[in-house]
Amino acid sequence: MRFKTDFLVIGSGIAGLSFALKVADKGTVAIVTKGEADDTATRYAQGGIAAVMYTPDTYEKHIRDTMVAGDELNNPEIVRITITESTDRIKELISWGANFDRNAAGLFDLGKEGGHSEFRVLHHKDQTGLEIERALLEKIKQHPNITIREHCFAVDLITQHHLGQPVSRRSTDIDCYGAYILDTNTGCIDTILARVTMLATGGAGNVYSNTTNPPVATGDGIAMVYRAKGKIENMEFIQFHPTSLFNPKEKPAFLITEALRGFGAILRNQLEESFMERYDPRGSLAPRDIVARAIDTEMKISGNEHLYLDCRHLPKEGLLSHFPTIFAKCLSIGIDITRDMIPIVPSAHYTCGGIRVDEYAQSTIGHLYASGECASTGLHGANRLASNSLLESIVFSHRASIHAMQALNRISFKEDVPDWNADGMVFNEEMVLITHTLKELQLIMSHYVGIVRSNLRLKRAIDRLRILHRETEELYNKSILTQNICELRNLINTAYLIIKAATERKESRGLHYSIDYPRPNNSDDEKHFID
Repeated sequence: MRFKTDFLVIGSGIAGLSFALKVADKGTVAIVTKGEADDTATRYAQGGIAAVMYTPDTYEKHIRDTMVAGDELNNPEIVRITITESTDRIKELISWGANFDRNAAGLFDLGKEGGHSEFRVLHHKDQTGLEIERALLEKIKQHPNITIREHCFAVDLITQHHLGQPVSRRSTDIDCYGAYILDTNTGCIDTILARVTMLATGGAGNVYSNTTNPPVATGDGIAMVYRAKGKIENMEFIQFHPTSLFNPKEKPAFLITEALRGFGAILRNQLEESFMERYDPRGSLAPRDIVARAIDTEMKISGNEHLYLDCRHLPKEGLLSHFPTIFAKCLSIGIDITRDMIPIVPSAHYTCGGIRVDEYAQSTIGHLYASGECASTGLHGANRLASNSLLESIVFSHRASIHAMQALNRISFKEDVPDWNADGMVFNEEMVLITHTLKELQLIMSHYVGIVRSNLRLKRAIDRLRILHRETEELYNKSILTQNICELRNLINTAYLIIKAATERKESRGLHYSIDYPRPNNSDDEKHFID
């Protein structure tokens, strides 16, 4: 079937929903999401959203913390834009119905996380993302111009390529006309024509074996833009969250929010020693890249599969009040966090790079915007500061909405776009090929392109990935499309971009740490890390 909409939004997390709300008065909006509307990374965000709300905090302090965490690879102007617009965007979220915890005086109960110099993290207990998702979805359902199509998977962006016009990575005039969408309930591939398309497809954590990301995080938007010859950047910077619950049978890994360390929890090894002071004077509140590498090193030194996060010394009432979800989850597997240490392990958590966009979230493809984890705005640099991700999403979706509404009247529908051609395709009866390839891909990435890397590991990874890519493309080109094969294809594309970017960066910087390129200053914190 063919559909037309003024604004096509792919993804239903904070980035997609906030954009949809802002543009809906200007035209029709179709939100497509491959699962349920609330099945997004946003709902799993425990810790909170960082913003400057009260003194003694200032924009300058938040800017400085962001630049330091990003190892100065951030775009300073983008950092300034994001931070100085933070307060207004928080007020807007509240006006849409999001509730953040307050103290007895009625002020926001702000938390402090690793890398932050002040208390500035707004939260709703340890379910901040779930609360934001709830509020936005309720607001979305009240707007007559917005429709949500669940269980609809974006296969590819529609560009001149589908009209028989050649495009290449050197092309500067590629335009997006909408997307081909697989309705997973019917198996049909619909053509959705749009004057403006917003990609809010989230990250790519499932390229690794162990991740805190939900199963939907398969790099779809990044892979689609790459295939459409758009620009992708900074993919080497994959953030591993230092503290996911060690529970090997569970996927995705359950996140133990950094806010717990901000509340006073301490990282300990198997001997119950607080080890982080050996790696960074900030101890357990050092930025995530340093903490993740330190835990990785301690595990390699000891040969243990996990380390611990210790909350036993913290006030029980405050612990249960602020972190009820973590308490309940741990208790469900026999761990009472008021009496027992929490077993933790690093897990792939956040994609700092992605689709290159400008200060209005415009990609390098015309009429195509990107916001949230799939986008590379320049805010994060080499490492994301904790709780800056939800903030980035609402700031750049807001800026995208301003630009898109101004441009809408100058954009026409492309009526001569062909429908999807599935002639000659056959149903794939070898599902084992997809599941086995996915496991192989995740092992390659986890073993060779993880927290610590080397030239040899990257070479081995790309050699093996080429085989998986060839086999998967052969299967894709002859199969009736399913979500599984499309996601596998996207993960392989994304893995290639991560390895390629890591290979090209001839230095250790932030989240990209290579034993072949030690830091030039040979600082004390570096000498503790081993390969």
